[in-house]
Amino acid sequence: MIRKAMAIAAVVLALGATNAFAQGGQLTAQDLVEIQQLYAKYNWTLDSGDSQGYAATFTPDGVFNNNVGQEAIVKFADGFHKGLGSHVKHWNTNLMITPTPAGAAGQVYLVLVDFATKPASIVTSATYSDELVKTPQGWRFKKRSTKGDVAPPPATK
Repeated sequence: MIRKAMAIAAVVLALGATNAFAQGGQLTAQDLVEIQQLYAKYNWTLDSGDSQGYAATFTPDGVFNNNVGQEAIVKFADGFHKGLGSHVKHWNTNLMITPTPAGAAGQVYLVLVDFATKPASIVTSATYSDELVKTPQGWRFKKRSTKGDVAPPPATK
C-alpha cells in the first residue's frame, strides 16, 4: 500500500514538473539573443551613467537587491555613478539562461574592474541571480540579486 502511494506521488510530481515546464515553454534562439542583449544593456547603461536606460532593463515593479521599483532603481544608479561607478566597468561571463514557467532564470559571474588604477584592478567579484520575464517591451529583469564572492578560510594543517 505504501509503495503504491509512493508510486502515485512520484507520477503526480513528475507530471507537475512536466506541466510547469510546458507552461514556461522553451526559450527560442531569439529569446536567448534578446536576453543576452538585456545583460549587455544593463552593464552599458549603468557604466555610462544612463540611470533611466538602466532602470528600463527592469519591469516597473522590478527589484535589484533592496531597491524596489523603477524610481528606487534610478536613484541607486545615480548614486552609484556619482561614486565608485564613475570609474569602474562591469564585466560579465559564463551567462547561463534556463526556462521557467514565468519566463527565464539567469545566472552570471560579475567582475568589477577599476580603470582609474594603473594597471586596472579588480574591485570585486560576485554572481548575479536573475528572474527574467518577457514583456511587450521585450525581456526584462523582474528580480536581480547580487552575491559577493567570499574567499574560503585558510586550510588548517
